[in-house]
Amino acid sequence: MRFCDELSPARVRDPRHCAPSPIIVAVQYSRFVAIGDSQTEGLGDPHPEYEFRGWADRFAHRLAAYNPDLRYANLAIRGKRTRQVLEEQLEPALSLEPDLIAAPLGMNDVIGRSDLDEVRSDLDTIYRNLAKTDATVIVSTFPNVSRTIPLAARKEHRLLALNEMNREFAEIYDFVLVDLLAAPVLTDPRSWSSDRLHASPFGHERFADAAAYALGLPDADPDWGKPLPPAPEPHPVAAVIRDARWAVEFFTPWFIRKLRGVSLGDGREPKRPTLTPVVEHELH
Repeated sequence: MRFCDELSPARVRDPRHCAPSPIIVAVQYSRFVAIGDSQTEGLGDPHPEYEFRGWADRFAHRLAAYNPDLRYANLAIRGKRTRQVLEEQLEPALSLEPDLIAAPLGMNDVIGRSDLDEVRSDLDTIYRNLAKTDATVIVSTFPNVSRTIPLAARKEHRLLALNEMNREFAEIYDFVLVDLLAAPVLTDPRSWSSDRLHASPFGHERFADAAAYALGLPDADPDWGKPLPPAPEPHPVAAVIRDARWAVEFFTPWFIRKLRGVSLGDGREPKRPTLTPVVEHELH
């Protein structure tokens, strides 16, 4: 088995094919900025004081253990598509002069009706501008949600196309690529919240572990993506009732919002718009 550092210029960490590097050095960062949508904002991972934590918050705390002076901003807002990230988040992120940027983008474009050629162009513009900085940039593929949301099967080809775009851009711009698509644990319903679209607290922790491994943090777990022990199969009737409740509680309201052109992110401001120190109690 080859070490991850040898696999490609994009420094892909794929749990199926990678072994941890024998020498891992914690890189020093002082300004970490995250941009994106609901997953990076942290939906599905509630916090009593800050509404949501999410993988980026968890990852920031992992980083702070090695970088005590780390300051962190999170500009991600639920519902945002790539074009909106380009128009609303890119310049504010660059103005913070980060030395580490997390930009896992495009999932809302897959779910919606965005033209994928336009998405590619917007991603290229965002990534090209991020690459002009001296920052380390983290991007990702996305888990195959058609494994946990049967209705999403018709979107699978769009998801796979987006993932290939992000792989290509990671190689072109020498970004760190976190390969969430390759992780068996992220096709397990236990990694997802009750809406089946946003990660559960456990799933967000796996995302954070994946980013830590991709970046080569000393305590990173190379098995972050391994499958969970099998769960008991639900009774067929219980499964039907569960799916019906999900459709009423989550799918129908989402579908109505889409028809009306309304987003949960409309009018919202970033939860962490400026660089501030990472405080230990935020995670608990």
